Amino acid sequence: MSAIIMSGKTLADEMTIQMQEDVNKLKEKGLTPGLVVLLVGEDPASQTYVRNKEKRAKALGFHSLIKRYPSTITEEELLNEVQRYNEDASFHGILVQLPLPKQIDSDKIVNAIDSMKDVDGFHPINMGKLLIGQPDKIPCTPYGIIKMLDRYQVEIEGKRAVVIGRSNIVGKPMAQLLMMRNATVTIAHSRTKDLPELARTADILVVAMGKGHFVTKDFIKPGAAVIDVGMNRDKNGKLIGDVKSDEVAEVAGYLTPVPKGVGPMTITMLLYQTIESAKKFAALSTEKL
Repeated sequence: MSAIIMSGKTLADEMTIQMQEDVNKLKEKGLTPGLVVLLVGEDPASQTYVRNKEKRAKALGFHSLIKRYPSTITEEELLNEVQRYNEDASFHGILVQLPLPKQIDSDKIVNAIDSMKDVDGFHPINMGKLLIGQPDKIPCTPYGIIKMLDRYQVEIEGKRAVVIGRSNIVGKPMAQLLMMRNATVTIAHSRTKDLPELARTADILVVAMGKGHFVTKDFIKPGAAVIDVGMNRDKNGKLIGDVKSDEVAEVAGYLTPVPKGVGPMTITMLLYQTIESAKKFAALSTEKL
């Protein structure tokens, strides 16, 4: 058996065509989707990620802005900046790039973003809506994974899913999205006993633990769909996932690559949700007329 490779880049390119049409229609109505990214400090990974976001946003014709701040900025100053863009009608999406310096409470900053402009999906209001099955803004990586499973016609309903990792960014919202699609879901983590044995029960295995090549073929049920969220560097600086893809591909039915797997879809869903946010603001403006 050789796994079907689920290319996030291919799906991102496909979605971009429709997204471009949506942007053009909004512009015809006099509305340009606006996304502002607040970047604090000089973290290399954050710098690269933000550049990629800006490149994609500008290619779609967004009103795109990156605001850079020194790592010495105070929490109060950053909160004031968030409020400034909450009140700026030209922006429909606000993203504060994490991580933030130690003197700043990240939760406080995320909570200060207008939930309607929270295109990353991390505001407690949006997380709460997801939990009760009424999602609005959804964390972008899990949202992108669901899109990939649908694109490659991986059946979710009635299947057993195991999510390795319990973060608010990936693990918890991923489990909820799978449950909303009628999968039976188990969340595993660093304290889970007999992890390979548990993972082998999964028809859909989502791995988001941050340990390079941790998951081997011994974790995989034959024919399973394996989603690798990991972004790690090996001793030579090469980008690798949490899954040892060469041997897992021999057992799995579907497998996402690293790179060009989940990563491109995370940015795509951020831009997608910014466009959807612009549509909602446009509808609200029309209602007020």
